[in-house]
Amino acid sequence: MSKHGIEKLGILLFTLCLFVFSNSSFASSQQFDPELRKLLQQAINSPNGFKDKFDAEVWLQDMSNRLSLFIKDPVERITLLKTIHYEAKRANLEPELVLAVIEVESHFDQFAISVSGARGLMQVMPFWLDEIHLSDKNLFKIRTNLRMGCTILRYYMDRESDNLGPALARYNGSYGKTKYPEKVSTALKKHWFKQ
Repeated sequence: MSKHGIEKLGILLFTLCLFVFSNSSFASSQQFDPELRKLLQQAINSPNGFKDKFDAEVWLQDMSNRLSLFIKDPVERITLLKTIHYEAKRANLEPELVLAVIEVESHFDQFAISVSGARGLMQVMPFWLDEIHLSDKNLFKIRTNLRMGCTILRYYMDRESDNLGPALARYNGSYGKTKYPEKVSTALKKHWFKQ
């Protein structure tokens, strides 16, 4: 078996184990929406990069210290934070909110799989890859997962006129309930809110 084949088999076995043991929560009830599909198609093709170096460095230092509770490797933290910062800003979301969502959804496990099959840091349902014709993309890739997750969350924020509670409930597939939005709000205040 080739090295590539062994890597694919390893990822498949790891994914299967995570699927069995994961307790992440993302909506299996998330329904197909043509408008959201269009937004995801546009998002996946957006460019990358920070706009202001000084602000990014200040933010990265602060958030890296906070993220050390979850990720020990400083290089991994900075790499992840750069991507989160960019993808959140691209979607017109606060990066701290995205960090709180990731904490609740996957506890910063990029290979997390929920019982409903949602994948990655922001627990995106795989059917979105097919809906936007990206079957070659991998939801365990951090940028792909964050881009799609942030786009979906922004869509629900717009739909709910920036009312965070209902938007988060829609993101999680628990619309009308408050447990998930409360968990994200608690994580936001406890770990990510700038003081």
